[in-house]
Amino acid sequence: MRTSSTFSILFWIYSTRAKNDQTDIYVRITVNGKRVNISLKKKIDINSWDMKSQRVKGNGKTAREINHYINEIRSTLFQCYRDLKLENKVLSSQLIKARFLGEDKEIHSLQDIIDYHNETMVGKLCSKTMCHYKTSQKYVLAYLAKKHKSSDIYLQDLDYAFVLGFENFLRSYQPRHYQGKIGNNAVMKHIQRLRKMVTLAYHMEWIDRDPFVKFKPVLEKKEREFLTDNELKSIEDISTSIERLSVVKDLFLFSCYTGISYGDIMNLSNDSIM
Repeated sequence: MRTSSTFSILFWIYSTRAKNDQTDIYVRITVNGKRVNISLKKKIDINSWDMKSQRVKGNGKTAREINHYINEIRSTLFQCYRDLKLENKVLSSQLIKARFLGEDKEIHSLQDIIDYHNETMVGKLCSKTMCHYKTSQKYVLAYLAKKHKSSDIYLQDLDYAFVLGFENFLRSYQPRHYQGKIGNNAVMKHIQRLRKMVTLAYHMEWIDRDPFVKFKPVLEKKEREFLTDNELKSIEDISTSIERLSVVKDLFLFSCYTGISYGDIMNLSNDSIM
């Protein structure tokens, strides 16, 4: 999984937190505008710091040692960046920091939980429900491609803004098989399925927080109308040479007159009517 990214390293001091003119040196890692700071546990006099060159002024022993250490840190961070890129990781400032500190554990992505869900739920969910999940997953990946210019995202990078962005994307998205845009309740269903997958990841400790905590689904209450006798008669009178459509018509009429749902009809067997 390769994505283009911007990467920069900045060494700086916290002059406002100086005590007796002594303060710590920090390094800031920035990837695609998101940054993290790491304290280098080195103290210097604030007047000896050259902000432009990001180094300690002078050629004294202390200055040389600290500047050499800064060069080593910079080189190590660049190596972490290159290694993660070669591993096809979705780069982030947090991930580079974790690799630098030796704290990086396996970090899971959205595609990881999609794959895990589909593998583990295929025997638990009916084929129709799995089909709905795969449709929702397709929309999530389409959203990533359009809005984030990526094929994947780390679960730890999911936040409330991502959820709202996905909702807005769905409301304006028009699938090829639709006559119009996706309706409100269908949008909520797709978000609900994404939420269930992310909650699964949360329970497995693949993610530290639930990005859906602040999201409140809004469903539109709709009253279903009954078909009139004339409408049922019109359906009964439909004639088709396509066997598949004829079977669909018969199943629909059978459901209307018996009140048995489509799902229950499909589970009927000879034993059910004996």
